[in-house]
Amino acid sequence: MDKELGIIASKEERLQEAKGFTLMSDVFMSVALEDLAACEYVIRILMGKPDLVVIDVKTQYTISKITSHDARLDVLAEITAVDSKNKLVTIEIQRRDTVDHARRTRFYGSMIDSEYLQKGKTYSELPDVYIFYISETDIWKSGKTTYEVVKTLGGQPYDDGIHTVYINAAVNDGSAIAALMQYFKSCDPDDDSQGALSNRVQKLKSDEEGEFMCELTQKWYNDGARMTKANDIISIMDSFKVSIESAMQTLKVPETEKVFYVALVDNIRSGKVKSE
Repeated sequence: MDKELGIIASKEERLQEAKGFTLMSDVFMSVALEDLAACEYVIRILMGKPDLVVIDVKTQYTISKITSHDARLDVLAEITAVDSKNKLVTIEIQRRDTVDHARRTRFYGSMIDSEYLQKGKTYSELPDVYIFYISETDIWKSGKTTYEVVKTLGGQPYDDGIHTVYINAAVNDGSAIAALMQYFKSCDPDDDSQGALSNRVQKLKSDEEGEFMCELTQKWYNDGARMTKANDIISIMDSFKVSIESAMQTLKVPETEKVFYVALVDNIRSGKVKSE
């Protein structure tokens, strides 16, 4: 076993697994968008504003409250443009269809507001917040790539500064956002169609970033929820004498994650990864 890297016997094996990550993985997407240029490229596409500038970005950013549920934001960025005040943008990846998506985005917005309205400030000083909620499937099932929440009051537009946009990678309507989502799904390092984002992905998946990609895979493996699901897969395989593919289908494992669960289950079986 590779003692330095710990849980996986071969660095090369881990690197090959890591190269299979796509931007539909919250882990890989967060790492890719730590880069200001890549993050700026994505937000410009999502907002349709080629002149905006990202001045700060945090990934896997946790907002904690003593008496309430924590919020962990995949990406939180502060943006500016010449014609407006600074705004906050959060990008969230969501694969599960079992959550209440509308209330989840409501919670994100409320947590961001509570975090950024300092004492002594007036409500008018709350920054505008844009929530981009990205899913693999068309969760609203109306055949659109993009769904923007439009608020009205008595039939008139109502602007409270929270802007929520649901985007999915299942419907390709030919738009720039749809093209970006197709790239999110493939994450092909040989595809240079997405500017600074493609440059970032190519760098992350190149051999020169091998050490980093191995660490990224270990981080993915060490996530408690994923270990639990891997053990659930093993339990189904053993109990019902079915293949790993059948077990993953039963648990509705997303296509973009199957390669990692195959590797993780294999490593648990072989003892390379300790099953908690």
